Amino acid sequence: MAKRTETPGRLDDAARAGWLYYVAGRTQDEIASAMGISRQSAQRLVSLAVAEKLIKVRLDHPIAACLELANQLRKKFDLKHVEVVPSDPGSSSRTVGIAEAAAAEIERWLKRPDPIVLAVGTGRTLKAAVDQLPTIECPNHRIVSLTGNITPDGSAAYYNVIFSMADAVKARHFPMPLPVLVTSAKERELLHGQQLVRYTLAISAQADVTFVGIGELGIDGPLCVDGFLEKDEMMELMREGAVGEICGWIFDEQGRLLDNPINERVASASIPSRETSTVIGIAKGKRKFKAIRAAIVGRQINSLITDEQTADFLLTS
Repeated sequence: MAKRTETPGRLDDAARAGWLYYVAGRTQDEIASAMGISRQSAQRLVSLAVAEKLIKVRLDHPIAACLELANQLRKKFDLKHVEVVPSDPGSSSRTVGIAEAAAAEIERWLKRPDPIVLAVGTGRTLKAAVDQLPTIECPNHRIVSLTGNITPDGSAAYYNVIFSMADAVKARHFPMPLPVLVTSAKERELLHGQQLVRYTLAISAQADVTFVGIGELGIDGPLCVDGFLEKDEMMELMREGAVGEICGWIFDEQGRLLDNPINERVASASIPSRETSTVIGIAKGKRKFKAIRAAIVGRQINSLITDEQTADFLLTS
């Protein structure tokens, strides 16, 4: 650990400025505006972050406010693991910050010496996280996809992350050779009965840690945008009280899976048991507030990586 010569508050400011500059990609003028300081002060804070060795690829200094928010969330919702990253008020990105934090957490798990099963969902945030991973040699670990890698038209799903992980992580990978949604419950039963799929489902149930995105619902949500649901199907789900989804599994504001024909068509593996697996949801942003809260309240997840703005909402809602 580098020796700290500055006060904690000063280092907090330097860490925040460093995060905005190196992770969020903001200019010094934009940092000055976001932090309410002069451009010269922003420049000095970024330089301080480098001088104090806070900057590597990721920040090496936890921001006190983020640590406190994480601690409060952990206590309020009885969560196993919480990480809160700074919010960038000027960014419209849904992945900046949490993708880097998720990559670091995935890397920590993959560097464990004892064999583990790591399960992954799909989506834009997870793909952004996986794209941050360095090359890792861990041949004793197994990595399994909870969701299918086929779109409704038969092409490969762009945001399925299992193949991206295989490029960086040298471990045994088990893709799910199915679409996210099938045409009927009968078809799902038939496909899940195939030997190859049965084996993948069995491995997913053994997951020691699980990383999933949390999707919002709506006609501009991922299930509609990616072509898995028609707009009228989505509107009907929302009329029935649906607020979010994980790996295609749709739940209401209390986090309860809907008893609905759509859920009967979900071909994804079940989310691994929250009693035996650390299930980490990775999500942030106003559009996902209700979905994130529901996932936590309903124990669809038991851990969370998010940002300050979302953490504030969860603690006050």
